[in-house]
Amino acid sequence: MKLVIVGAGNIGGAVACGLLEKNSVKASDVSIVDVNEGRLKEMAAQYAGIRVSSSNEDRDAWVKESDVVIVAVKPWLVDEVIGGIASSLTGKQSLCVIAAGVDFKQIDARLKTKVASFRVMPNTAMTIGESMTLISSQRATKEQEEQVMWIFNCLGKAVLIPENMQGAATSVCSCGIAYALRYLRAAVEGAVEMGFRADVAHEMVAQTMKGAAELILKNHSHAEAEIDKVCTPGGWTIKGLNEMEAQGFTNSVIKGITINK
Repeated sequence: MKLVIVGAGNIGGAVACGLLEKNSVKASDVSIVDVNEGRLKEMAAQYAGIRVSSSNEDRDAWVKESDVVIVAVKPWLVDEVIGGIASSLTGKQSLCVIAAGVDFKQIDARLKTKVASFRVMPNTAMTIGESMTLISSQRATKEQEEQVMWIFNCLGKAVLIPENMQGAATSVCSCGIAYALRYLRAAVEGAVEMGFRADVAHEMVAQTMKGAAELILKNHSHAEAEIDKVCTPGGWTIKGLNEMEAQGFTNSVIKGITINK
C-alpha cells in the first residue's frame, strides 16, 4: 500500500508515526508532504526510508502512484490542498480528509475526478494509538473501505458511519475526550479535599477511568451491568451515585453532548 500524507502536523504526524512505530506499513511506502521543512527533517531522521518533501511537484508525482491519500490540514486549507492535488488523482486512490466540518459536497467541489472519498474524524488519543475514529465514505468499494478502516484501526478503533451522523459522533467521541477529562478533574478535586496529593489523585482517577473503560471493551458488557457489581445494598457507591444524580449528573452529560445537534 502506497500512502501519501499531506500535512505533518499533530494529526498527520500522528498517523505516520502510529503506523510506522507499529511496523504496520513499510517506511519506503510512506510519503509525507508539508511546508514545514523542519518538521519534515525530524520525520526523515526518525524513520529511515520515508519520503518527505515540501515540493508540489513531488507531492503530485507521489499522489499519482499512491493507493491512499490522507489530507490532514486545517479546515480552511482543505480547498487549496485538494485543488492542488486534484489533477493527480486518477480515480484509483482513496482520498481521506481529516478536517472538522469539511463535508463531501465541499470535497467534491474541488475534485476533477470523482475518486473514493472518506471523511475521517479521530480524537486526540490518536497520538498514543488509542483514538476513536469516525469514518464516512462515498463512492468507495468494499475493499477500499476495509483498507481505510484497517489504517485507522491501527491507531485505536475505527467505526464506519453515515455522513449525516458525523456531527453527532464528533460530539460523543472527539469532544468526548474533554468531557471525560472534566470528570477526571472533578474527581481529583474531590480526592484532594479528602486529603490526597493532586499528583497521586490524578494517577488514581486516571487508572480507575482506564479500568472502567477496559471492563466495557473487553467484557462487551453494558455500563449498568458493571455498575451493579459495585453497588452493594446500602453501600457507599449507590449513595454517591444517587447524590450525583440529584445534582443532575446524567442530564448534564446528555445536555453537553447534544447541545450542538
